[in-house]
Amino acid sequence: MRKPAIIIIAIAAAFAVNAAAQTTVTRSEPGKASVEHTVDVTATIIAIDKTTRDITLKGAKGNWIVVTAGPEVKNFDQMNVGDKVHARYIEALVLELKKGNDLAVTRTEEASAAGAMPGAQPHGVAGRRITVVADVVGVNGATQTVTLRGPQLTVDVKVADPDQFRRIKKGDQVYATYTQALAMVVEPSPTK
Repeated sequence: MRKPAIIIIAIAAAFAVNAAAQTTVTRSEPGKASVEHTVDVTATIIAIDKTTRDITLKGAKGNWIVVTAGPEVKNFDQMNVGDKVHARYIEALVLELKKGNDLAVTRTEEASAAGAMPGAQPHGVAGRRITVVADVVGVNGATQTVTLRGPQLTVDVKVADPDQFRRIKKGDQVYATYTQALAMVVEPSPTK
């Protein structure tokens, strides 16, 4: 289940720099902050190797990438040179301050993927969500950084918003949710 997510996230990342549409939205309220980044990408299939299942995709600005469609990619044989691949990639991070330290310091990860039914137009969706609870083990007013100790790492995070920084105290916890999602569809070439 993890492999489809890796493949389609790699496709999105390859074209993100030259994507036609990118938006970033940030939100902040007392004790909570979030950022969401969306990329819409269209690429053209310029080569297909049916033996290796390699697909070469070319972006609107000429950038290209070769991806391998594993056995989990259904309807591979329906894709043709000239078909368009449309993808929407969303990445989001939500941080929430929890006063006190009542939560267990943990990290969990969930992943999911779904593809087209046999005979349908090739398409798929995949996503993953990582949640982390970390303890605030240090607050540095001079640098406006907070030291967070999670289950695997200890990191220093700069808090740019002075109002948010003032709310954070040693002994608090931060609940973080990181989400990635990608939806893709292959559109037949109009010359068919």
